[in-house]
Amino acid sequence: MRVSRLMLVTLRDVPAEAELTSHRLLLRAGYMRRLASGVYAYLPLLWRVLNRISAVIREEMEALGALETLLPQLQPAEIWQRSGRWSAYTDGEGIMFHLRDRQDRCFGLGPTHEEVVTTLAAELLRSYRQLPVSIYQIQTKFRDEIRPRFGLMRSREFIMKDAYSFHADSTDLAEMYDRMDGAYRRIFRRCGLDVLGVEADSGAIGGAASREFMVTAEAGEDLILTSADGRYAANQERAVSLAAAAVPLPAPASGSGEAPELMATPGQSSIDDLCAAHGLHPSQIVKVLLLVARLSDAAPQPVLVAIRGDQQLNMAKLSNVLSERLPAAAGSVLDVSPIDAAGWSAQGLGAMAWGFLGPDLPDDVLGGARTWQPRFERLLDATAADLPSFICGANLEDRHRSGVSWERLPGMGTAVDLRSALPGDRCCHDPAMLLQASRGIEVGHIFQLGRKYSDALAARFSSETGAEESLWMGCYGIGVSRLAQAAVEQHHDDQGICWPLPIAPYEAIVVIANAADETQLALAEAMYARLREAGIDALLDDRRERAGVKFKDADLIGIPWRVVVGRGAAQDRVELVERRTRESRELDSSEAIALLVDRVRLGRCPAGDP
Repeated sequence: MRVSRLMLVTLRDVPAEAELTSHRLLLRAGYMRRLASGVYAYLPLLWRVLNRISAVIREEMEALGALETLLPQLQPAEIWQRSGRWSAYTDGEGIMFHLRDRQDRCFGLGPTHEEVVTTLAAELLRSYRQLPVSIYQIQTKFRDEIRPRFGLMRSREFIMKDAYSFHADSTDLAEMYDRMDGAYRRIFRRCGLDVLGVEADSGAIGGAASREFMVTAEAGEDLILTSADGRYAANQERAVSLAAAAVPLPAPASGSGEAPELMATPGQSSIDDLCAAHGLHPSQIVKVLLLVARLSDAAPQPVLVAIRGDQQLNMAKLSNVLSERLPAAAGSVLDVSPIDAAGWSAQGLGAMAWGFLGPDLPDDVLGGARTWQPRFERLLDATAADLPSFICGANLEDRHRSGVSWERLPGMGTAVDLRSALPGDRCCHDPAMLLQASRGIEVGHIFQLGRKYSDALAARFSSETGAEESLWMGCYGIGVSRLAQAAVEQHHDDQGICWPLPIAPYEAIVVIANAADETQLALAEAMYARLREAGIDALLDDRRERAGVKFKDADLIGIPWRVVVGRGAAQDRVELVERRTRESRELDSSEAIALLVDRVRLGRCPAGDP
């Protein structure tokens, strides 16, 4: 391909919309253009990158025996309603674009395809003799992001590979999950990415186990916690750890059997204020958080959480616990949000001692709520449950209690893990080790779904014993367009993009320093033809631009190898430059061709891959 025909327009100025380096570079280098918020056109260079990534994915999926298919993007609401996710995706998270057709039937534009593929499995897979089955697709998905940002990292239209597997038992599902894990690691390595597999929360997809694959990058949205020995890695949403030991609360002089002491704490409504005024440590305090869970099939549920004062509430863990604890008739947990004074007043409820609440706040305070249920769902974090004696609010303005024990405050139920693990916490597998933090960009996620969708959508098969059983299911996703931008985030320098060779749009670019020089032009055309004959995917910059402009563009768009045909053309000499290292050497044209062919063939498959 000739650059003069590539519709290439590069930008010198940084686009105002771009926050991440990778986003800026893809816009400046002419890989994509923004059409609307979160909606981008993939221009020819980027489309080639996406096709190269897709080719690697197809090879690895087919090696697993997965069959490629293409499923409808327009999905009927009915199957999502049967799975119980329609409300969560349209009313709760609100990420599904949905519409009504001219017959007033409701449809959604698919952000994912579990419902579609399970409905098909219910019709097509009827016997254990047909199992296991794995299918995959690579296609556009849609998410109505509240705040699209970071280019392809959080866009409203994106390309994704999603695969689904069906099994007769959990053992076979677990085996496929492990095989898919290996395939994903090979895919990312072949694409030239440094990726870490971490334990993850299953979120709205659900399932018993899940693992995310993170491209390590400072610009990553996700916080990853790892152990130095490499035995533990998890997204903070899922991570567990051992909290630092609490500072013991001194026993009252009158003896531990006495009733809790009422403390005057005027204006001390925060943990910091309370500690500063009384010489306390946050770990000696139990703080109470009030939240409300919005449910798909029931009135909003007020929630009271008791947690140690030095700990942070993990909203993903809270949502998961509520999903398990609340009655099935309540439906899905759409979202959970803190209750503030304004929200409390909007329910027509009376005055509250905000900042001075205790775990024994009575349900009576909810009496007369306009839309909320009239009782708290009470949850106790394990760090608070372990305190033998603590300080907490007295449910009275400017008052706390000291020397409180859980025996005096019954009704909180079994302790659960609701806290966020933090960098510096002790590791559960080895308390001598501390968790370390890094940032990551999620590019893949695999799930053991179990029977969640097959139960809901009646996808059953006849087992070897003749019994009717629900299919066991897994799903496995890779964000193809996100992976492309993540590669740029991980591979760039101050001059532009440095594509890993296996996913670069072109493997080499031949640059004519002076296109008006007939000798240079003839040698460049010959080099271009010989590279293509040798199987090298080459680009020829034949534009009548200054040499400096061409060199800057070549660095910006990030083609791995550059052949410069300049003043040495009369002596059949060219300059060969590696983009990543900037190493340059002057060679005879034949030597340059031989060396380049050898380096490209080696670079197409990273060590250890076929």
